[in-house]
Amino acid sequence: MDYFIVAENVTRTYEDKIALDNFNIKIPRGCIYGILGPNGAGKTTFIRIINQITKPDSGKIFFNGEPLQAKHISHIGYMPEERGLYKNMQIGEQAIYLAQLKGMSKAEAKSRLEYWFDKLKIEKWWNRKLSELSKGMAQKIQFVVTVLHNPDLLIFDEPFSGFDPVNANLIRDEILELKEKGTTILFSSHRMETVEELCDYVALINNSKKILDGSVKEIRHKFKEGKYKITITDISITDINQLIQLKQIDKVIQNDNEYSFSITISDQENQKSLITELSTKGTIISFYEEIPSMNQVFINAVNSNKL
Repeated sequence: MDYFIVAENVTRTYEDKIALDNFNIKIPRGCIYGILGPNGAGKTTFIRIINQITKPDSGKIFFNGEPLQAKHISHIGYMPEERGLYKNMQIGEQAIYLAQLKGMSKAEAKSRLEYWFDKLKIEKWWNRKLSELSKGMAQKIQFVVTVLHNPDLLIFDEPFSGFDPVNANLIRDEILELKEKGTTILFSSHRMETVEELCDYVALINNSKKILDGSVKEIRHKFKEGKYKITITDISITDINQLIQLKQIDKVIQNDNEYSFSITISDQENQKSLITELSTKGTIISFYEEIPSMNQVFINAVNSNKL
């Protein structure tokens, strides 16, 4: 696999606190990679190292096959959780200024800004000050400034903070489009449903160490517990009560003549025998394995790591 970012045994300490401890990660090119973890786990430290805001005490970072160095800064777009725009400066003026800091000419910056302002329908904001906008509107400007110079690597830290659902969907679609164009995207969020929807791969950091990584699908399947969700109709209440007592069924939900419930099945043979048994008692509407959500995986992995 072609990796765009590789971290090898990266360690960073702040006085007596270890922020990252022999941290290793490989981020494939052209994917959306989620960096997850509780507050203080080490996510922000890793992001700051890639942005060269701080340096590791030891270990190596490779950027597009080369050791990370100053020239790579212009190839990175970073949208931090705490936004960094000037509140009392005109939006168009400061966007051009920030683009020039990334190596763009004024004419090129203005042309690309006009494209993005038109695409996001924010043309009328050009001469306004950031202080005049709502948090969600200011977020749109921050997004534009982040992606304007077409960076090879985009880093989004809680990118949907402050957005209403409509604008959150708009920015989500833009992020997916950037990925389709080949941009590698590093994504940090506490919203596990967003991670599950957007990310191809994730790494979970806890107490300065990586405790798991892989594709979202692989990780969710790794944490499955043999739980199945069954919906059955035309079954008597007597048979349902017997199943509850004998099979340790839980979460029984009745909807008219249908019953839905969860059950843990240890192996495939028990699964087959249960299907056969249920078929004699009623009509099976659905029978599927419940794969844990990323939120469940996150909680289980962090709690297991504390033991």
